This record gives sequence, C-alpha cells and structure tokens, in this order.
Amino acid sequence: MTRPPPSTPPVATREISGLPTVGDGSGLSPDNRYYPEEIQLALRNRGLPLEALRYPVTPAGLHYLLVHFDIPAVETGRWQLTVGGQVARPLQLSLADIKARRAVTVPVTMECAGNGRARLSPRSLSQPWLCEAVSTAQWTGTPLRGVLEEAGIVEGAEEIVFTGEDWGVQGGEVQPYQRSLTVTEALRDDVLLVYAMNGEPLPAQHGYPLRLLVPGWYGMTSVKWLTAIEVSAEPFDGFQMVKSYRDSLDAEDPGLPISLIRPKSLVIPPGIPDFVTRVRILSPGPVTLQGRAWVGRADIATVEVSLDGGTLWRDAELEAPMHGPAWRGWTYRWEAKPGRYTLCVRATDTTGETQPFGQRWNYQGMGNNMVQRVEVMVVP
Repeated sequence: MTRPPPSTPPVATREISGLPTVGDGSGLSPDNRYYPEEIQLALRNRGLPLEALRYPVTPAGLHYLLVHFDIPAVETGRWQLTVGGQVARPLQLSLADIKARRAVTVPVTMECAGNGRARLSPRSLSQPWLCEAVSTAQWTGTPLRGVLEEAGIVEGAEEIVFTGEDWGVQGGEVQPYQRSLTVTEALRDDVLLVYAMNGEPLPAQHGYPLRLLVPGWYGMTSVKWLTAIEVSAEPFDGFQMVKSYRDSLDAEDPGLPISLIRPKSLVIPPGIPDFVTRVRILSPGPVTLQGRAWVGRADIATVEVSLDGGTLWRDAELEAPMHGPAWRGWTYRWEAKPGRYTLCVRATDTTGETQPFGQRWNYQGMGNNMVQRVEVMVVP
C-alpha cells in the first residue's frame, strides 16, 4: 500500500514522461564506458578516501555521501516530526522535544547498498561506486522505540513508513524518499532518531535536522531529513521498496529486497600512489598492512590477506572490537621484497559467510561484497 506523503509535492503531476534516455535504454552499460550522467552523479556524491580508513571514527568531512535527490532547505524553527497512521496518540515533535528524550551515542558503520557496483559487468547505470562507499561515525540520538511506544502502535500494524523531506523523480514517478521497516524491526533497541554526528549537529548533507539510523542495514534504510513516521496496517509498496534496492536479474524481475550488510573488508593502500592508476609504490622492507572489516548483525570472525591475487591466504590479526555495531580494525605484517603484487583481503563472519572473489551479478548492482584488489610495485 502506498500512503500519500505528508508534505506537498513540489510539482502538480505525480508522473513524468519524456525524460532523456541514458545509453541504449537498457539500464546497463555493456562495456567500461561511463556516461556523462553517471559522471554527474559521481561528482555530486563522494566516497571515503581509502587512506581515511586509518581513522576508527571517520571525520564528518570524509564520511561517504550519497544524496538521492537534492539536499532540502529545512527551516529548523518550523520543522516538526509527525508520527501518525495506526497509532493511538498521534504526535508532533520539535527538534527540542526529541533532544529532551534519552540520548544514546554509538559508533555505527554505514555502507551504501550500491557499493562496488562499478566493478560489475555489464554495469547498472547509477552512482558508479568502486569500494569506497563506507564510513563509521559516532551518532547521537534517541531510540525510535520510545517514540513509537508513546504514540501507541495499534494492534495489527505491520510496517512503519519513514518519509524524508527530499523530493525527486525516479522511474517517472514524483516522490519523496521513503522507506519502511516491519514493526518488529523498527522496535529494536538500536534503531535511533539521530540529530548529531561526531558530537556536532548533523551536517545538511547528512540529514539535518534529523535522520533515521538503522545499524546493520545498508544505508538506504537510514532515511535522511526525516519529517514523518507513519504506522501502516499493510506492507508499504513505495518505489524505493519494491522497484529499487532489489537483488534482481533484469528490469522486470522483482527480485529480493536488499537488507543487512554482507561481510566486507578493505586494506589501506600502502606506500604512495601513481596519480592516474592509483597503483601503489613502496620500498622493500617491513610493511604493516592495516584495514577495516565489517558486517551487518553478525561479528567478524577472521580476516585474511593475499599477496598474490588470491592464490595463497594468510590470517591477519584482528584488533579489539569497537563498543557498538562498527567496523573492526586488523593488521598484517609483510616483509616486502622487490616485485609486483596484487594485495587482496577478505573477511569471514561468525555465520560462516566469506567474501567472494568474484561477485554474483545482479541488475541493480546491489549488495556487492567481492574481494578488494590493490596493485603494488615494490621498488628498490
């Protein structure tokens, strides 16, 4: 069921036709060509510089960023969060009301569901992430559960719909950005309404004044610029739930929904980079490789490093976990000798899932967790 959005649409019509076609209209790039529209997206959004993996908590200015439509102009003094639908006591909360509630600060690793899309072939035409759409911040907010309990969820409710203040067009449909969670998922103690990032008010691009934070899920679930929460008696069939963020085989396949983050790991590229290719250059001798590994709701069990492109794997040393659903540091000591190397790193979680060396293809390029490869030259 699609609920009418609580704010006024910026244009009168709800369906748009006649928009330009990108590429051949298939939604895929058959070769390594990047279309201007993808470059435009890549310049609007940004990934984490891999050398910034050195920080356990990512500085806000280095945190990966995906703005789905536009950054809305929010008037803080007039902003309110409405809580309605299948509730006994509808609420209207100011930012001050939310800040007056019990506050929780926790480090959470967030990853875009499309991270790694650009490594698939053929490639889905969208934001062309390689492997850099992941970061960890200290988020401060109040548990969503307390707000929902105050509103009083009516018996028989199935889902909670979250609406952001950002509007746009996707699939020819004028829409605000909306996602939903089951009631059970929304009532988890770790789901937060957050208003601060690394001890400061949310930056505009990260959802000021309020965003949802759902640890363990890919980032599309953590709706930014949150303006409305609606409790629904039926499953929500908005565009971002049933047509996007799906593991599907083609444009007509409904596929399966993307949800929890799969195990993944990255190495901080050692040495110095070649400007264009980013091939790494370093001198012979002892090298300490470092990186991060993360997963949705399991824990990281092991991290392994390969120096030869994935033929031989060696165990890395795991650092102590952070106090929260955040990535985990690891190190590996390498005696580098002159030559060419392909560094790879892979994580295995406590359920036994290991990162694949080659990714299973899907039409939208979602949930990619294939092994990272870093080309290295050790020169005397």
